[in-house]
Amino acid sequence: MSEKTRVAVIGGGANGEHEVSLASARAAASALDPTRYEPVRLTIAQDGSWRIGDKPARLSEAVAALGDCHVALPLVHGAPGEDGTIAALCELAGIPYVGSGVSAGALAMDKHATKLLAASIGLRTAAGALLTRATRDAYAWAGPVVVKPADGGSSRGVTPVREPAALVPALDEAFRWGDRVLAEELITGREIDIAVLETREGVVIGPPLEIRARGFFDYEAKYGAAHESEVAFETPAAITAQQHRRLEQGAVALYRGLGCRGVARLDFFLDERGWVLNEVNTTPGFSPASQVPQMFAAIGIPYPRLLDLLIREALR
Repeated sequence: MSEKTRVAVIGGGANGEHEVSLASARAAASALDPTRYEPVRLTIAQDGSWRIGDKPARLSEAVAALGDCHVALPLVHGAPGEDGTIAALCELAGIPYVGSGVSAGALAMDKHATKLLAASIGLRTAAGALLTRATRDAYAWAGPVVVKPADGGSSRGVTPVREPAALVPALDEAFRWGDRVLAEELITGREIDIAVLETREGVVIGPPLEIRARGFFDYEAKYGAAHESEVAFETPAAITAQQHRRLEQGAVALYRGLGCRGVARLDFFLDERGWVLNEVNTTPGFSPASQVPQMFAAIGIPYPRLLDLLIREALR
């Protein structure tokens, strides 16, 4: 009997997306084919400490456990983790891993840097300003904006601001989650995501998925108790063939421009002028109910098979 492939499933994280990441890691570890894979659960607690399975571990012990695996499946959302730090740990440990490398993770996590790159390849982005704690007081209200951390995720610290009196509280909330904040033009349009996976055989693109939410699609709408009644995903999104073609072309161009590997989810708005990039997720939510698994399931790649495809691609 051949040896099973040991997969280090890395979840958790010392950030505001900890619980979401735990859900992704639990789902993935449970869905791996037990006849082929042996999951090894590595968890980063919110205080930055590590666990191997249910047991507390020193970093050196966690790295040793990682080194005993054949491949890593990092499912840490947000920073530190998705920003290339977990990829760097795997690189230093000499372990193949699923997903984007160090530079792509760091670039995509930085929403301002991603916008600059997107604009350079012809993608439209929302007009905005990058603010720091030193420059925030000089920012002048110029109409409705979305205020958000420049390197956050899961809509933590994100606030739509429609009147001047709400600006300061929104900035205060965003700066709770990071030292750099974006104030971007508030785009009124449909929210549509697309997933890109490039393999040695070619590019696999999930169908566009539209998010239909009652009100703002914030953290509570995404993951709170009322999630199922407040949010619906429509796959495929009802768009024209031309809109679909332009979305795919733009998504693949940005995926490659960032240097992504594995699967990435690219989030757009569609308004009367066309597509507007929102952000790129190199480690998107990955439970079966998340957008990316739903998109691939819609084209005949169910969740366990998607995990298998990602792992086999990493091992190649």
